Amino acid sequence: MMKKLVVYYSQSNGNTKRIAEMIAEKIGADITEIDTVVPYTGSYDQIVRQGQEEVNRGFKPQIKEIEKNPGEYEEVIIGTPTWWYTMAPAVLTFLSSADFAGKKVAVFQTHGGWPGHTLKDMKSLCKGADIMSEKAIQFDSTGGNRLETPLDEIENWISGL
Repeated sequence: MMKKLVVYYSQSNGNTKRIAEMIAEKIGADITEIDTVVPYTGSYDQIVRQGQEEVNRGFKPQIKEIEKNPGEYEEVIIGTPTWWYTMAPAVLTFLSSADFAGKKVAVFQTHGGWPGHTLKDMKSLCKGADIMSEKAIQFDSTGGNRLETPLDEIENWISGL
């Protein structure tokens, strides 16, 4: 059986974490979170403004060392919330420094109705990987945690991992 790892970054409502935990539980994968050295602080709106500025300039925040080494796994599933039509800056940092050569990789995003080019951007950074799957998962557009993508659609995607 292949060793599988779910790597994710989550902010505010924890929607991406919720999906990552669902994946890890259903496929028997290990799970680890990406976290920034300097945490985002302030109101939701302040974090959104900071995130937009960081995305616009391609900022890669320093991230903490993750608990699991993706190099020890054959399959890696990577999740991000959508920040201004792409991945969160912390995920950009992670993907820019990781080596996926020879690995099977799946990517997923959570979004509030504007998926943008997130999955394309993520896949382009997984150099040498065999991209096996991708999924955009929508939550409500108000920044809340109400799932809009049908649960059975998500579960069907997960069962294919």
